Amino acid sequence: MRRTMLYLPGNNPNMLTRGYLFGADGLVLDLEDSVSVNEKDSARILVREILKRGAFGECEVTVRINGLDTAFWRDDVAAIVPHGVHGVRVPKVESVGTIKALDEELSSVESAASLPAGVTKIFCLLETALGVWRAYDIASASPRVTAIIPGGEDLTADLRTNRSASGVELEWTRRMLIVAARAAGVDALDTVYPRITDDEGLRREAEFIKQLGYDGKSVIHPNQIPIVHEVFTPSEAEIEKARKIVSAAKDATRRGLGAISVDGRMVDLPVVRRAEFTLARAGITDNEQRGQEK
Repeated sequence: MRRTMLYLPGNNPNMLTRGYLFGADGLVLDLEDSVSVNEKDSARILVREILKRGAFGECEVTVRINGLDTAFWRDDVAAIVPHGVHGVRVPKVESVGTIKALDEELSSVESAASLPAGVTKIFCLLETALGVWRAYDIASASPRVTAIIPGGEDLTADLRTNRSASGVELEWTRRMLIVAARAAGVDALDTVYPRITDDEGLRREAEFIKQLGYDGKSVIHPNQIPIVHEVFTPSEAEIEKARKIVSAAKDATRRGLGAISVDGRMVDLPVVRRAEFTLARAGITDNEQRGQEK
């Protein structure tokens, strides 16, 4: 699951070593915006050493590298890829060419480190109008691409507006990116909510992006994690309903039946798929579901 991915400054050893304790599904060790230019080298070394230790619990670990328009990104890739990182989060992606160039560099470093080809995934930050417009092409540019993520501050600046409490300025972008992600077969992960003390605002935004179909949300403070998890974790009522639908569908298949009804509602394949997704999001395996049916 990628309900939450917590940003950790790459120059903060305390956060880097303790970040996994906050319970996020994933961590983003940041070498870009949170690190000043004169600290890039020292932060890269620190992140490399933290990755070597590998103490991240069950978290998916990614690193936000510097953009491919900088002099830092190749050194970032060389330092982190050999040491167990699951993926790289690349900022300000605007073209297929950016993904192709990164893909080639990742392949070279993986080969030199005797890692399986393609093991390092790419998370694309679309932080400009041009990047958003090309979302599908970028998302499908490489098998490595596993998620696309709309920008927040950079994107609104490029749109010549600013972040509002309602988020209306990003609504069209979010709608477009979920369609592009699903068409390309990758995850859609939302941008951060910058108001770290506004719990209700965060909840409203998380509920909105969940309804759109997003898989999760980036977060910048540990206190945001439980709220987003609560929104994205199915309720007991939703789980029970999904169990009934999946169980009824399997029974109908065994009996050679076509259309089925659950609680007075006709159930077709899309409804069954949504129910299966609900169980997966709740962490219920097929074996657990079969045990419930017995």
